[in-house]
Amino acid sequence: MDLAFSKWAYAFLLFCCFSFHGAYSVEGLHGGSKVRGVNLGGWLVIEGWIKPSLFDGIPNGDMLDGTEVQFKSVTLQKYVCAENGGGMNVTVDRDEASSWETFRLWRVSASQFQFRTSQGQFLTCGGLGCSVSATAGTPSTSETFYIERNNDRVHIKTNTGAYLQATIGDQLTADFPGKPGWDNNGATFQMIIVANNLHGDYQLANGYGHNEAKRILKKHRNSFITIGDFNFLYRHGINTVRIPVGWWIAYDPDPPAPFIGGSLEALDNAFSWAQSYDIRCIIDLHAAPGSQNGMEHSSSRDGSTNWPAPDHISQTLRVIDFLASRYARHPALLGIELLNEPSTATVPLDTLVSYYKQGYQIVRKYSASAYVIICQRIGNADPLELYQANIGFYNLVVDLHYYNLFDTFFVNMSSADNIQFIYQSREAQLQALNNANGPLVFIGEWVNEWNVTSGSQTDYQDFGRAQLEVYNAASFGWAYWTLKNDRRHWDFEWNIRNNYLQLGDSANNQNCNNLILLGLAFTFSYLHQVL
Repeated sequence: MDLAFSKWAYAFLLFCCFSFHGAYSVEGLHGGSKVRGVNLGGWLVIEGWIKPSLFDGIPNGDMLDGTEVQFKSVTLQKYVCAENGGGMNVTVDRDEASSWETFRLWRVSASQFQFRTSQGQFLTCGGLGCSVSATAGTPSTSETFYIERNNDRVHIKTNTGAYLQATIGDQLTADFPGKPGWDNNGATFQMIIVANNLHGDYQLANGYGHNEAKRILKKHRNSFITIGDFNFLYRHGINTVRIPVGWWIAYDPDPPAPFIGGSLEALDNAFSWAQSYDIRCIIDLHAAPGSQNGMEHSSSRDGSTNWPAPDHISQTLRVIDFLASRYARHPALLGIELLNEPSTATVPLDTLVSYYKQGYQIVRKYSASAYVIICQRIGNADPLELYQANIGFYNLVVDLHYYNLFDTFFVNMSSADNIQFIYQSREAQLQALNNANGPLVFIGEWVNEWNVTSGSQTDYQDFGRAQLEVYNAASFGWAYWTLKNDRRHWDFEWNIRNNYLQLGDSANNQNCNNLILLGLAFTFSYLHQVL
């Protein structure tokens, strides 16, 4: 009777184990589970939309690096224009403004700026009496201008003290006599701020200046994520954190200007806290040298994507080497993500695949088992392009980011439409990738938010439940974006505390794992005694 019971118990526990976990498990996570993760976004890589108050104290805070501006002469009622978008003369003769009449700011100080054209050249002026052209490839003294503001009116002054004016010949020249007033005169322009969308590490550090930025970031890094957050994650069944970092972490404590040191110490702390709570860490290279997508979260200065340049790729590989060598032997390391969200439009596939192959080998130089994670390009890219690239053969993971946002396709969807899309489109893609006999699949970013403006709590619960049911099938697992956010539905902690996101079985996986393992241990012990 005892033997029969033991055999039944053993079979039952094995059935439970496979029922809970399916066919996949992730090495390094207890109990054969998969990643149930949360991103620590907005901590070591700044994204102003996550915590806008970080930028509140910057003087002329609407004129950060990358801000797009246009200038209109108040006397001529014409826009300043870089002919052909740059590389030629500058005129003041356009009735309407478009890309040729739009300039991106490079901030030198609160009142000094350089103006970059849509084709990448800078406005330049040699001195008193010069005509402004858009012919400088790199900015220096002659490309630096002072801006004096009076609401939306501005004066623009060269480094020699001469004020620019719009002439009756439609030219922009540095020869206005004396100091202009704010009446309608040739040296007064209306400044239109077209876009002020970049609020990343570059904008924060360059906006405040080194000393104040250091104070602001030290306070933020010490308070935004703490050991208490790891306790919260552990109690809610989260077994992994994905930690975005910037390339300058490899140069800590004194990274190149304007970046601020201190992120390496914070990452070390995160690993220690994770180890205390049996949580694993994925280091995610979120910002690469030169920017891989032109966005604030890749620390682009002005929206440009310069990462594919060979020098930047070599520098990025050195950063991966630094991270792998430092953390490969740490028990909390689960994997290293080689690059976050490279752009389809600006990062060629062959360039990216070559980088991924080299990055894979670098990680393998220090660890035979750490997962190497490669991110799908954002934009119109098929994730299968990475499955066909033969990047690596062991513990390789493809990271997909699933948002029912950022595309006009989702704009007019109802709550039911969004949920149906998860079950039909997302689920079908995951099944195809799981069956592709290639890398594991990781939903490295997703959120319980959508374009539905009138969603009830029940609607959000249903949407979250649908995503969890589908994303739980991903062979590597998933990670929510993000732990903390001023926009509450993006805030994992707020969603959990306010019952908008119900983790359900996935939250109890870790406890189930432990119970199953204890049960198996008990059964094996009992069998050993009676057989």
